[in-house]
Amino acid sequence: MTQRFVSKSFLNALLVASILGTTGCGLQSIPRAKNAVDAAQAEVMNQYQRRSDLIPNLVEVVKGAAAQEKDTLEAVVNARAKATQMQVNLNDAESVQKFQRAQTELGSALSRLLVVSENYPQLKASESFRDLQVQLEGTENRITVARQRAIGAIQEFNNQVTVFPTSITNNFMFHHKPLPQWGADKDVKTLEQPPKVDFKK
Repeated sequence: MTQRFVSKSFLNALLVASILGTTGCGLQSIPRAKNAVDAAQAEVMNQYQRRSDLIPNLVEVVKGAAAQEKDTLEAVVNARAKATQMQVNLNDAESVQKFQRAQTELGSALSRLLVVSENYPQLKASESFRDLQVQLEGTENRITVARQRAIGAIQEFNNQVTVFPTSITNNFMFHHKPLPQWGADKDVKTLEQPPKVDFKK
């Protein structure tokens, strides 16, 4: 009876010691790292949404001063539609890659539009256009910063769930898988089916 009590007490003590020993091995750092990733990812998505929200006004301003640039405007409208309609699963590498590709296409279409605008002095002189251009440039910078922060947060989280000793805690308690990383998307294809833009409005 005494031996059984001692064995049970010993096992309980061992269990408590193990739990206390793992407090520095991921019990708190893994959830914190995941929270940091969630916040960083949300900021990336927020900045992409901000850019998307600016585009309709930009298209309207350009359309008024440079309606002959129909193809360029249509490319922007198409790229925005594709980017905003896409559902992204931030836990799935293929989904993230497709989302990045759509956002890169949108960024490229916007860049072409801003380059074309250089040919229209009346557009460059427009206060509305200048204001939108400044906002877009600021948003592109925010997107870059947000993505860099997300990359750092994801790297830290992935280290927590894959590198010893915190990986042991993850395997036993959290069961998180490494998250796909944001990266440069060099395989951007040109838009094939531009939508119709109503230039009669």
